[in-house]
Amino acid sequence: MRMLKIVLQRLRTSALARPGFILFAWAAVTSHAAEPPSAVDKNIGVLLVNHGSRSETWRKALLELEYTEPSIATRMKEFDSEGLTDIVIVPVFLTVSPHTFDDIPTIIGKKIDPQSLEMLKIQKIERYTPKAHFVLAPNLDFPGVLKENVLRRAKRLSTDPANEGLVLIAYGDETYEKEWADLLAGVGDYVKTNTGMAAYSHGWCGHIAHYDPAKTTNAIEEVLKTKKKAVVIPVLVAHDENFQIKIIGGGIAKVTDNQSRVAYRPDSILPDSNIEQWVIRIACQYAREIADGRHLASAHRQ
Repeated sequence: MRMLKIVLQRLRTSALARPGFILFAWAAVTSHAAEPPSAVDKNIGVLLVNHGSRSETWRKALLELEYTEPSIATRMKEFDSEGLTDIVIVPVFLTVSPHTFDDIPTIIGKKIDPQSLEMLKIQKIERYTPKAHFVLAPNLDFPGVLKENVLRRAKRLSTDPANEGLVLIAYGDETYEKEWADLLAGVGDYVKTNTGMAAYSHGWCGHIAHYDPAKTTNAIEEVLKTKKKAVVIPVLVAHDENFQIKIIGGGIAKVTDNQSRVAYRPDSILPDSNIEQWVIRIACQYAREIADGRHLASAHRQ
């Protein structure tokens, strides 16, 4: 029988989060066996990873979740100094991307991806290979929390669903454009089923659009072909003035009569208690599996 002790700790905040990868929080999970005494103890760290940002509001939104902003390498070194044997990496990303498949494994020295190496060099992001084994948890598209999040925010803006269309604006990814489009389409269908907003479109404010406000304008005008009003939801993890205000807001400003034809609030996915609870559940689940030996053969699993 294994016993688990889970300790959530708030860590110090670094001076500046550059727009690369940052760690927001960690949980030290200690497991020891009551029987037999020869069982191997496990010291398990939990690493939450998302984009860094120069935006103060972005960082504050994450800090409110007890998150802090050091780099992955910094925390990996700390984990090693604490003698951790295993690390659960929880990517706070919406869906598949090179971040989870290439960048994170490259940062921690488990993969050599040329494009990731070049990106890390340009952004001056340190690489560090931890001594501990690691497993990578699912993205936010794994549970239903993203659909519920967007539904709640759409309902808050909607006043006449039958005459409105939903517009989802996300960061996007050139490599996995189909997967991102499928993700947003699934969210759009869920909102349609639960609100009655039959029209839907999406646009990109990041990678695919290369920070182009016109993508937002085009997506809005698409639903306005058949509906009187567009309900615009930013599908972004946290608030960043560059995205919610300058890019998405700039695209909305180009729509004729936008004040009466567009409903928009420059908010974000976080804060959301359901997502917080999911992150805690998935982290604890993986930690317990490691402690019980179910991930013993999956060292450095990706």
